[in-house]
Amino acid sequence: MSLYRDEGIVLRTYKLGEADRIVVFCTRGHGKVRAVAKGVRKTRSRFGGRLEPTSHVQLQLHRGRSELDVVTQAESVDQFRAVREDLGRLGKAMAMLEAVDRVGVDRDPDSALYRMLLGGLRALDAGDSALVVPAFYLKLLAHDGVGPEVGACALCASVDDLVAFDYGSGGVLCRSCRRGFPLSPEALELMRMVLGGSLSAALAKPRSPATGEVEHLATTTMEHHLERRLRAAAAYI
Repeated sequence: MSLYRDEGIVLRTYKLGEADRIVVFCTRGHGKVRAVAKGVRKTRSRFGGRLEPTSHVQLQLHRGRSELDVVTQAESVDQFRAVREDLGRLGKAMAMLEAVDRVGVDRDPDSALYRMLLGGLRALDAGDSALVVPAFYLKLLAHDGVGPEVGACALCASVDDLVAFDYGSGGVLCRSCRRGFPLSPEALELMRMVLGGSLSAALAKPRSPATGEVEHLATTTMEHHLERRLRAAAAYI
């Protein structure tokens, strides 16, 4: 049994008994951690509102013999106030949290996943980009090693006349191999920007039919990878 410190983002919470909650964190150094916050549902809880989904906190936790740790300290780093005060942005944040909760592995350190989520929340807090969630999904898929091919046809490797997208085939497809969803040149360019190192430029793009295409394709691809529907994604789209 021991105490340890880490930094984390609250992914979700659920009730335990009459006054406690189980809090699921994406942490910098310990992967996904499930911990009990004792007395957090009481009016005078020492944790206040610091353990709500999207909260970025410095933590001290106690590791015992069960699969659940215990939160002994939680200090706020960032509450992402602009996200909390805008239902639209909050819905997008919840979509990112749900995806990370699904792909994260308990107690398997993944600092890149943590940084990706923190960066996504900061981007959403700074501005309500049309592409923040689909870009997050695409980057998350790439992080998991299943990012879609967007440079050439996923089946024949042709770089010409790329007109379709099929997640089962691995990405974009040429006219000869086409199946799945139609793909406009504008949507293809946006996906290439996201996955090719021009993320900031992609996030600056205004909402358009092309951003709507990318949103649909990224969400369906993420759900295909997870083999389940994303409830938060359905709510914000």
